[in-house]
Amino acid sequence: MVRRISWVSRVLLITDNPEQASLLHNILRVSKYGPFKLCWLRTLKDALNQPDPGVTDVIVVDLTLEDSVGIVTYERLVAVFPHVPIIIISANEDEDLALQALSRGARATLTQADFSGSVIPQTLRSIIQRSAFEKAYYKEKARAAIILNSMGDAVISADLEGRIDYLNTAGEYLTGWLREEANGHPIDDVLHIINSTTRRCELSPMLRVLQNNEEMGLQPDSVLVRRDGTEVPIEDSVSPIHDWTGQIAGVVMVFHDVGAARAMTQKMVYLARYDFLTDLPNRVVLNDRIAQAIRSAERRRSLLAVLFLDLDGFKHVNDSLGHECGDRLLQSVARRLTDVVRKSDTVSRRGGDEFIVLLNDIKGPENAAAIAKKIIASLKLSHPVGGTEAYVTASVGISICPTDANDPETLIKSADTAMYYAKAHSGDNYQFFDKDMNTRAVERHFIESHLRQALEAQEFVLHYQPLVNLRSGLITGAEALLRWNSSERGLVFPPDFIAVAEDSGLIVPIGRWVFLEACTQARRWLNAGLQQISIAINISTVEFRRRDFLAGVRSIIEGTGVDPKFLQLEITESALMQDSKAGASILRELKALGLQIALDDFGTGYSSLSYLKQFPIDILKIDKSFVQDINGGNEDGIIVSAVIGMGNSLKKRVIAEGVENVAQLDFLNALQCEEGQGYLFSRPVPADAFAALLSDGISQKLEVARRFAF
Repeated sequence: MVRRISWVSRVLLITDNPEQASLLHNILRVSKYGPFKLCWLRTLKDALNQPDPGVTDVIVVDLTLEDSVGIVTYERLVAVFPHVPIIIISANEDEDLALQALSRGARATLTQADFSGSVIPQTLRSIIQRSAFEKAYYKEKARAAIILNSMGDAVISADLEGRIDYLNTAGEYLTGWLREEANGHPIDDVLHIINSTTRRCELSPMLRVLQNNEEMGLQPDSVLVRRDGTEVPIEDSVSPIHDWTGQIAGVVMVFHDVGAARAMTQKMVYLARYDFLTDLPNRVVLNDRIAQAIRSAERRRSLLAVLFLDLDGFKHVNDSLGHECGDRLLQSVARRLTDVVRKSDTVSRRGGDEFIVLLNDIKGPENAAAIAKKIIASLKLSHPVGGTEAYVTASVGISICPTDANDPETLIKSADTAMYYAKAHSGDNYQFFDKDMNTRAVERHFIESHLRQALEAQEFVLHYQPLVNLRSGLITGAEALLRWNSSERGLVFPPDFIAVAEDSGLIVPIGRWVFLEACTQARRWLNAGLQQISIAINISTVEFRRRDFLAGVRSIIEGTGVDPKFLQLEITESALMQDSKAGASILRELKALGLQIALDDFGTGYSSLSYLKQFPIDILKIDKSFVQDINGGNEDGIIVSAVIGMGNSLKKRVIAEGVENVAQLDFLNALQCEEGQGYLFSRPVPADAFAALLSDGISQKLEVARRFAF
C-alpha cells in the first residue's frame, strides 16, 4: 500500500547564495502544490550534521559550496541521505557536472532561470510523490520476499520464454540451485522431473501451463531430480501469471517435498499389517493367510495346523528385568520361531507374549507335533537380553484343519483353548484340541465372567477350619478358607475357580478381600469375648509377586487394628522359588511387621534344607496327601516322619493337614507333631459356627472318636 504523503513537504535547501534561498522561499510560500516547509543551510557540513535525516522529503543542493565543490558534494549527501531524492542546482557552464550527478541518481537539475518561474513547486511535488511510491513499492516487495522465503513450500516462476526469474529459499533448497544461478536458465535445467515408476522424464508442468494458459498439477509419482542428482518426491500446483490486461505474462509453480508424508503413509500401511516390535505379520495378515491355506488344502485334500503359543514365565522376566529386556526377549522368540518353521509357513505375533504359527500343507497331526516339540526345545534355551540371560518356556495348543474347524477364527480359537490346557499341565508342553475342551472352555468363561460380578455382589464368604493342639485338643487357630456363594450355582469351592481367578488377575482383589475379611472377623471374635487365636490366610503366587502387596498388608492391619503376631500367612514353596532373592526380601518385611510365615503344602515342592535356612519360615504344614498315607503299617508315614523330624530339628512349628482318623492322630502324636487340622476335628464352618467351636471346644469330640475307633 502506498504511504500517504505528509501534508507539509519538507525541503532542504543547501546553497551559499542568499538570493536563491529568498526566491525559493517566496515561490514555495505561494505555490498551489504546497504547503512546503523550507530549511536553508549554507554549508555541506551543516547539512550532514542534521540530527534527523529522515524528516527531509527532498534536497535541493548547489554543487559549488564554500566547503565542498563538485560531484563529491553529491556523493557525500547520498551517503547520509540514501533514500531522499536530490535535485541539483547547476550553472549553464556546469553542464558536465550536472550530467555526472544525474548519472549517479540525481532526480533533476535546476538552473538560475528556474528560480524566477513556477516550475519548481510542481517538480518538487512530482519528485516527492514518486519517492513515496518507490518507498511503498520497496516495502511491499520486501514483505512479499519475506513471506515467500518463510514458506515451507518452494516457489519458482518463469517468464513467457520459459526462463527462471524467481526462486524462493525453499525452492533453492529443493532444487539445489541458488536464485542468482537459476535466473535466466530454462525451466527444465532447474526443474528436472521424472516419473518414479517408469523413470522417464516428464515435460515440465510450467511449460504446459505456458502453452495452455490454465492451472494444472503434477502427475502422481513425480520425482524432482535435484542439482546434485538426489531425488525428492514432490507434489505441486502450477498457475499462469496474467498482466493487467489479462494476457499471460509468465508462470508460477508452488511445490513441496512429500517424501516424509509418503514414508509415513507407507509406515502406517506396514504397521496395519505387521507387528511393530517383531516385524511379524499381525492378525490381519494371519487371518488372510489361513483363509488362503484353507482353500489350498481343500484343493489338494491336505491338512494344515494352527499352533497357539503362550510364553510361560514371561511376566516374571518383564517385571524383574524391565520392559526393554522383555521386548528383546519377544524379538528373540520371534527369530527362533521363524528359524524353526518352513518358509512357506507363517509366524505371527498375536499380542503380548502370544504367538501363532500357521503350518501349511502337512501330512498329519504328527507333523504339527514334531514342529511343536522343536519350538518348545528351541525356546527353552537361554535368550541373551540386555547383558543377561533370560529363560522362558512355551505352552502350545494345536488345532487341525479340517478336523477341528475350517475357518480361521475357529481354528485360532480352538488352538487357544488347547493352549490353556497345556498351560494348566504346568506349561512347557503342547496339547491337541479336542471337542471336550470346548465344554470346559465354556465353563471357564462362565466362571471368569461371573467372578467379576461376585465381589460387587458380595457373593464371597469365608469358612474357618480349626487348628488344633494334638495333645490337648484345644483350638489354637483357624485357617480362613474362601467359598463362593454363587447366585447361579450355590456354594462353589476354590478348586473350581481359583485357577481362573489367577489367570485373569481377579485373584488380586479377591485375595485382598479375603485378608481384610479374615482380619475383621478376628476382631469381631475378640470383641465378643472369645479367646484370641491365630488366623491363617492363604496368599497366592500372583498376590505375593505384586509390588503393592506389602503396602496392602500394612494398610489392612492398620485399618482393622488386628495384632499382627496372631496372623499367619500361608505361602507355597513354588511362590517363593520363582525368585528366591525377592521372595526372601518380602518375607523379611512381613516378619518385621510381626506376622508369622507358614510354608504351605510342604513336601510337594522343592523341600530343600537350604531353602528353609534362606527363608524366615516359622511353620511347616505337611501336605494332606502324605498324612493320608498313614494307615498303621510299618512303612507308611515315612515322609511325615522325616518332615516332623526336620521341623523339630530346625525349631519350626509343624502342622499336619488332612487329619481324618484316630490312627493318623496317634501316629502324629507319637512323633511329637504339635498341631493338626482336618475333618477329625471339624470341617470348615461359617464364622458363627466357628465361634461356637471356640466356646464349646472339641476335646469331647476327640474322646468319642477314640472310643469308637476300630
